[in-house]
Amino acid sequence: MLQRRMRGFSLLEMMAVIAIGLVVAVMAMVTLQPTLKYTRETNAYNITLMAMRQARDISVAQRQIYFVTFTHNAVPPDQITVTQGATGTVVSTFTIPNDVAFQVQAGLPGAGKTPDNFGGGALAIDFDQGVAAGAKNVVYFYPDGTAEDVAGNLNNGIIYIARSNDLYSSHAITLWGATGRLRGWRLYNTAGTKYWRQM
Repeated sequence: MLQRRMRGFSLLEMMAVIAIGLVVAVMAMVTLQPTLKYTRETNAYNITLMAMRQARDISVAQRQIYFVTFTHNAVPPDQITVTQGATGTVVSTFTIPNDVAFQVQAGLPGAGKTPDNFGGGALAIDFDQGVAAGAKNVVYFYPDGTAEDVAGNLNNGIIYIARSNDLYSSHAITLWGATGRLRGWRLYNTAGTKYWRQM
């Protein structure tokens, strides 16, 4: 009589393989978390910069006024809307990732050390620099490429984007009203010295 050979895995072998697989999966998730967070920060920054550039470019191309409104919501996510000035038609609405917001983190470099020396680093959305009245969260782009407020004043300013309780996730975008030039920034730390570097 031929002896039958047992085939397959024992329960113990199967459980060992599953345990090893779970350990590898957990290690991969822990390793990927910082990368995923950085990706969402960068995504929020890119969405904000792209919305502003799109409004300026459409304004110049179509010879019409377009304005951008930044909305910081108590409950995430924060939003950006691009609206045609003449008709009030919302052209685009953008939403930034839930764990990133228009906000200022404690510990940011203050006055004199902010990107392009705009503001004092205390307000998350700080347009209309040097103007007593006006909406600090709205920027009007004109067909000549300039950025102004609702009253026709040149609109210089800055907007900060960061994750809560994460100082070095901070990004900023500055706007020069006379030219409509936009510049992106990121906060860095070298040997305990905090500084902004243009992206």
